[in-house]
Amino acid sequence: MILHFTHARLIDPETLDDAPGSLTVENGVIVARDGAAPEGAEIVDCAGACLAPGIVDWGVKIGEPGERHRESFRSAGLAAAAGGVTTIIARPDTHPAIDTPEVLEFVTRRAAEASPVRIRHMAALTKGRQGREMTEIGFLRDAGAIAFTDGDAVATDTKALSRAFTYARSLGALVIGHPQEPGLSRGAAVTSGKFASLRGLPGVHPMAERMGLDRDIALVEMTSLRYHADQITTARSLPALERAKANGFDVTAGISIHHLTLNEIDVGDYRTFFKMTPPLRAEEDRLACVEAVASGLIDVICSMHTPADEESKRLPYEEAASGAVGLETLLPAALRLYHAGYLSLPQLWRALSLNPARRLGLAQGRLALGAPADLVLFDPDAPFVLDRFTLRSKSKNTPFDGSRMEGKVLATYVGGTPVFKA
Repeated sequence: MILHFTHARLIDPETLDDAPGSLTVENGVIVARDGAAPEGAEIVDCAGACLAPGIVDWGVKIGEPGERHRESFRSAGLAAAAGGVTTIIARPDTHPAIDTPEVLEFVTRRAAEASPVRIRHMAALTKGRQGREMTEIGFLRDAGAIAFTDGDAVATDTKALSRAFTYARSLGALVIGHPQEPGLSRGAAVTSGKFASLRGLPGVHPMAERMGLDRDIALVEMTSLRYHADQITTARSLPALERAKANGFDVTAGISIHHLTLNEIDVGDYRTFFKMTPPLRAEEDRLACVEAVASGLIDVICSMHTPADEESKRLPYEEAASGAVGLETLLPAALRLYHAGYLSLPQLWRALSLNPARRLGLAQGRLALGAPADLVLFDPDAPFVLDRFTLRSKSKNTPFDGSRMEGKVLATYVGGTPVFKA
């Protein structure tokens, strides 16, 4: 099958080009740009809409096994397709955790059967994500684990963590850390400061993130590990990240779209859909992180999709579950940064697609010849008001409910095959 996309606005994060053009896809691969339509090709008239690499969303929680009522591979895949996400990088914080080759093989098989988009899995770094005994990293890599992380279960045993880092380094594995000092952050619901005091909520100082990052970077220096910080959300952490990169350490960092577009004041009168891990930060931190994404210091933007049912969110703020769904809202929320003039579309897609694919060793995220035809066609200016009950995720816990947004996905392609059309 040959597809020829014509009258498109091509968003190329590799060359940082944003220009009119055409794209030809054959057998699931990009084979030509800005050429004539081959004979017999199916013509897709983009009518001036943007055509970009599909989003690679790094850090998605799916409820299989253990919490299928919150999100299944099927519902996550449908939500991703509708949101322009063509590759999901799934977290291992399931029940049980993805910490053995057998569990990994089960979820890999289930994902392939149920999801219309690609799903790759991270595995736990330590057994049960308890930070004490490392998993069988080599066997898990052989079974398809793309990286290793305990997620927000931050290890307190630094010696055990250093052993896991050393072993992962010997295998060339990528480890994802959650920079947070666990003692300081225990029991926190918001970022400490005037707002937390006025609301009477337990807070965590932004320095807790910096302290956690400093520890992880020290271990990286000791072990020469390939390391990625899942979320850098405070201005205080940025100088440490910049020094680590300047010193030649193999370190990258990400941030969720919620921390780039919302701040601590959005919590308002104890709105639990705005409860995140880490908590939403001050506006000064948000702006500093937006600037860090624009400069390339922060490499990756992700949704940190964390489904939660109504029963776990409709609780007093301190007791409510953390996290928000984001597979369908990642693209329009990210476009807020474009419409506000902070980032160009190629810069945005560099962080949404190219950088995560490169860091994980995937071929996606590019419009180059020979790249997989994982594509999203979208109108960046189409306005709409988000109704959370229209989301395809099983859980509806989005902080953007009722928000005016811009940017609609018109079609999503995985390997040249349409998996969503508006």
